[in-house]
Amino acid sequence: MCGSINFGRMMVISAFLRLGLIAYGEWQDAHMEVRYTDIDYFVFSDAAALVATGKSPFERSTYRYSPLLAFLLIPNLILHQSWGKLLFSSADLLVGLFVDIILKLRSVPETLRLLSVAVWLFNPFTFTIGTRGNCEPIVCAMILWIIICIMNGKVIQAAFWYGLVVHFRIYPIIYALPFVLVLNNQHARPRECILKKGSPRSGVTDPSSRARVVKPSTTSWKQLFCPWDLLRSNITINSFLFGLISGSIFFFCTALFFKLYGWEFLNEGLLYHLTRTDPRHNFSIYFYHIYLHHQHKFSLVEKLISFLPQLMVQLALIFRFAADLPFCLFLQTVAFVAFNKVITAQYFVWFFCLLPLILPWSSMKLKWKGLICISLWMGSQLHWLLWGYILEFKGQNVFIQLWLASLLFLAANTVILLMVIHHHKFSRVFSPSLSAPDSTDTKKLD
Repeated sequence: MCGSINFGRMMVISAFLRLGLIAYGEWQDAHMEVRYTDIDYFVFSDAAALVATGKSPFERSTYRYSPLLAFLLIPNLILHQSWGKLLFSSADLLVGLFVDIILKLRSVPETLRLLSVAVWLFNPFTFTIGTRGNCEPIVCAMILWIIICIMNGKVIQAAFWYGLVVHFRIYPIIYALPFVLVLNNQHARPRECILKKGSPRSGVTDPSSRARVVKPSTTSWKQLFCPWDLLRSNITINSFLFGLISGSIFFFCTALFFKLYGWEFLNEGLLYHLTRTDPRHNFSIYFYHIYLHHQHKFSLVEKLISFLPQLMVQLALIFRFAADLPFCLFLQTVAFVAFNKVITAQYFVWFFCLLPLILPWSSMKLKWKGLICISLWMGSQLHWLLWGYILEFKGQNVFIQLWLASLLFLAANTVILLMVIHHHKFSRVFSPSLSAPDSTDTKKLD
């Protein structure tokens, strides 16, 4: 593969593919009843038009994002209406670049690295996200850049971007604890990762070494039930700076836009995502209960019932896998989406951008277990969409069947998550004693 194509060619092909889709989207929007462009893109554009005239972006109904997004799309009015799509698609390409950088830092061989990057660049779901006008690639690129900064010992820069991305899209708040844990002295010494050109990397895995796999470290039960002991054993100057700076950036952005747009910003751009309950059908197992009771306020017990499973799974994954940072973030994101009260298809891109970072350390071959996982995930999703179609377009009362399909989708995600964990070779991001995969491991992606 490396003889016929290299990373530069992959990026050029990917760029032309995305440009072609953006051009096709303009044609479809103008000539066909069904639009190619995501409905949210029109919401973003309307919000940009409002801020350009000095008004609040939240005057546009259903705009529930940071005002930063509206400001970024002001060129839609000045240059071209597809500016935002070009911006999002550029971020999409940046994700591919950042995947390559991270895998290089972890000494993954070129062939396996290119295959992993291709999983993002040529995934039909991901290359259509940006071209349809969805802003998620920006968030994905920022998350990967934070990982790169941490691996290179740039704690202050990582903290700045983390505070910004949490303001921009609240869900990355789930990564706060693993970021802090990986910055402690036990898991990482960032200064050791800043190496001279040509020198061996002491802070990342070495492909020439085939050392035994070390099991993930776990946090003792005493620490779990004694938060002070846990904090004292994990707070270092790096983790303290990360928390202080990222928190300051988040609160600065929040205070700034609160000053400009008041409670409307706080309610629509931030609090809405923390308390969101969508009465329309979505992939979540909670949708039917929400649909039946959305006209009434939910009790504290009901809110805890939906929140506690998510919290427990997150803590279990963090304390078990935090040292293998990309793997931990991937597991967290899949679990967060699967157990969330609201699940839409755009949420899947949150973990698709992290998937290429873990593939080189998986012993799962595409044939057969890999195909089983893909088929199980796609099959459970298509099964849900079938009942959603019957409900939405045929008008038949199939809410129970749709809810059962949501349960099946959660079960499929859980099974896949367990299979991924079982076949993963745990590898600390900052450990010189663990091995990265060699070129012979490419057969698992064949």
